[in-house]
Amino acid sequence: QAELANYKAEIRVLRLNQSVNLAVVKENADMALQNLLTVLAASDSSIKQLISGVASLQLVADLLKLISKLSETVEDKD
Repeated sequence: QAELANYKAEIRVLRLNQSVNLAVVKENADMALQNLLTVLAASDSSIKQLISGVASLQLVADLLKLISKLSETVEDKD
């Protein structure tokens, strides 16, 4: 009888530990998800800034090409 009570107590402890472990796993997963969402939002913003910067640099490159062509035209007229 005492042995059965010991087994039941051990099972209760194991179930309690399992519940605690599952709660910790859930908490860790939730925290990881929030961190991932934060990183995704920051990455999206950074990518948009990079794309905007590339467009600006392309505009500058196009203007420099135009200036170069205009200066060649002026030199040809001289």
